[in-house]
Amino acid sequence: MSKEKKDAILKELRRLSIAVERLAGPAPAINDIKAADCFVWAPARRHLQPVMRPNRVPLKLIKGVDHVRDILHDNTTRFAEGFAANNVLLWGARGMGKSSLVKAAHEDVRRETGVSLKLIEVHREDISSLPLLLDLLKEEPHRFIVFCDDLSFDHDDTAYKSLKAALDGGIEGRPDNVLFYATSNRRHLLPRHMMENEQSTAINPSEAVEEKVSLSDRFGLWLGFHKCSQEDYLSMIDAYADYLKLPVDQKALHAEALEWATTRGARSGRVAWQFTQDIAGRLRIPFATE
Repeated sequence: MSKEKKDAILKELRRLSIAVERLAGPAPAINDIKAADCFVWAPARRHLQPVMRPNRVPLKLIKGVDHVRDILHDNTTRFAEGFAANNVLLWGARGMGKSSLVKAAHEDVRRETGVSLKLIEVHREDISSLPLLLDLLKEEPHRFIVFCDDLSFDHDDTAYKSLKAALDGGIEGRPDNVLFYATSNRRHLLPRHMMENEQSTAINPSEAVEEKVSLSDRFGLWLGFHKCSQEDYLSMIDAYADYLKLPVDQKALHAEALEWATTRGARSGRVAWQFTQDIAGRLRIPFATE
């Protein structure tokens, strides 16, 4: 065989090898669970991406939701200590600290118990990859809270089936070292008009949305968040101001905070947080929460 023909064959083999690698997709990543306490799930490479500086606030700064805060903290503590605990759906008014509470409770319980408790965020569009994630976590010696923020499903969206399987665990059962927390503006994770449309067009209306509505039933705890009162809103402002030691008269601070909320058309923890950021920035005071 001539040298030219050998070179041509080798070139073709290399081309085929590259094509096969592309079809196979990226190789699975090597995960280091000890690298951090918080991770983001990247399903394409089955990679748990460490988050070295999580975006969170201390639990003591979350005001106006004392009852649900205590329930979530107790549930998280029991799970961390190896006792029975429920999957949790935090639902309700936007901006009232649902996702902030999950992250803050995780950090507070982790420090209190000394348990290797990890928080893994799964993006809404990656819900269908939950079985892969659970398979990866089940043999680990750590305990995991799998967290999905702003969870909801639209018409013809079948990703909820993967979530139902993850919550119920199927024949194998949900791993003992994994718990699922989700936040949503909707208690049933579906828009009301979708539920009504399916009921009106189905042969059996009571069964038309049963499969999807029953998803929320898989969460053992439903924690409702409601719009805050003016008193709660101002207590949030005071908590942030005390924490940052803002040199502002309380009466003047409250007046400006109420004006700020009026321009936003709402009072909430998020609005209080944004107002405090603005005040701290104007006063050139570092806005550090950790």
